[in-house]
Amino acid sequence: MTTAAVGSPRTYQVRTYGCQMNVHDSERISGLLEQAGYLRAAETDDNPDVVVFNTCAVRENADNRLYGNLGHLRPVKDKHPGMQIAVGGCLAQKDRGDIVRKAPWVDVVFGTHNIGSLPVLLERARHNAAAEVEILESLDIFPSTLPARRESTYAGWVSISVGCNNTCTFCIVPSLRGKEKDRRPGDILSEVRALVDEGVLEVTLLGQNVNSYGVEFGDRYAFGKLLRACGDIDGLERVRFTSPHPKDFTDDVIAAMAETPNVCPSLHMPLQSGSDDVLKAMRRSYRSEKYLGIISKVRAAMPHAAITTDIIVGFPGETEADFQRTLDVVRESRFSSAFTFQYSKRPGTPAATMDGQIPKQVVQERYERLIATVEEITWAENKRLVGETLEVLVAVGEGRKDERTGRMSGRARDGRLVHFATGAGGLAGRIRPGDVVHTTVTYAAPHHLNADGEPLSHRRTRAGDAAEAGRSPRTPGVLLGLPTIGAPAAAPAPTTGCAAH
Repeated sequence: MTTAAVGSPRTYQVRTYGCQMNVHDSERISGLLEQAGYLRAAETDDNPDVVVFNTCAVRENADNRLYGNLGHLRPVKDKHPGMQIAVGGCLAQKDRGDIVRKAPWVDVVFGTHNIGSLPVLLERARHNAAAEVEILESLDIFPSTLPARRESTYAGWVSISVGCNNTCTFCIVPSLRGKEKDRRPGDILSEVRALVDEGVLEVTLLGQNVNSYGVEFGDRYAFGKLLRACGDIDGLERVRFTSPHPKDFTDDVIAAMAETPNVCPSLHMPLQSGSDDVLKAMRRSYRSEKYLGIISKVRAAMPHAAITTDIIVGFPGETEADFQRTLDVVRESRFSSAFTFQYSKRPGTPAATMDGQIPKQVVQERYERLIATVEEITWAENKRLVGETLEVLVAVGEGRKDERTGRMSGRARDGRLVHFATGAGGLAGRIRPGDVVHTTVTYAAPHHLNADGEPLSHRRTRAGDAAEAGRSPRTPGVLLGLPTIGAPAAAPAPTTGCAAH
């Protein structure tokens, strides 16, 4: 496809790196561009009119990845006059004008605090034939007031806060996302209801530290109250949240999880290290005893809860004894899954200049031992579910082998990945992403479950209807006078009623 002819809508692609925050920010970027009149380009389109990179600064070599991708786009842009390239997200917030200096073919650079400015910046860059760089030091408007083009018909992200007040020595996020800013509960619940009205069955409440929600308006119990309020929303079947911080985790949240039927029995709570000395060096402000105490309370209230975590191996100064303590906590916690990372220097963080940097080969060897321990535990935990019947919310593209094996995939209420057979009977070909099935587990692996028998039941949902129709949920926002390019995208057809229960 060539760049748009005069008077026709311009096309765009958004390419996203990093965390759930970035994924949700990209939904807002898409919503902004579509409300301004741009059309989403097909994934196979090699040269849309606008390419937006939503970047991450947390991973090692994030800079090299961005500049490599920008380099690949330069000859494409040279062949298509009028094409624009924009760079946003955490790396843009960190590198600022350096991006245009290193890649002068970039048209727009915008930060984490001014996503809503993108359409204006693109138009200004086109009009002036010069790069536009706008990086704000603090939040302009709360991002959730912006329109969003949701990627899933059945599950939606809902931000309850942005930014972080913690000072972990390995993390650059607070300097890029800023201090925590909380949304009012009524605004959050209105967004959740809007998603449910579109047919969404599951929401994930999103924040850098959801447990500290309410700090701005002086209510330390605000998060537990928010979970309970979500339980009163008709048609909302599943509520998840990520990520909590152990230092702020309170008993009222555990009670709210256990007593609110649509809050899922799953908890992602980062450990990072099982060594108290390493936790102190990380400035994590909790110790392993407190962490294990939270796990114990969660399991007492919800015996079948699936608990997942994040772990960093090879933090500066970590000894073999420190690492062994991490393995001990992993064994005691019985995680259902763990996101494991080898420590790498993040420029701009205190840990990057600490003494005691661990040699790469030592970090690698410890990492391999950690992976082996985690998989031994997750496999054993998954084997306990063989023969159990699970409710599965059918997903899109979760299983790489599904097409070859004739299975579909989805998530159980506790978050576990389930690959299930659709059966040879009347259900074959009728189950859609967003529908709900009940099926019996026949096989367990360390990272997933299989259910190879005939599903016991299948419930068609409005989310499945939307998936079948190719209709994405959209949540409105306030454009604040942003320019419109070409014809605005058509609004989705209205829908009524709730999914059958």
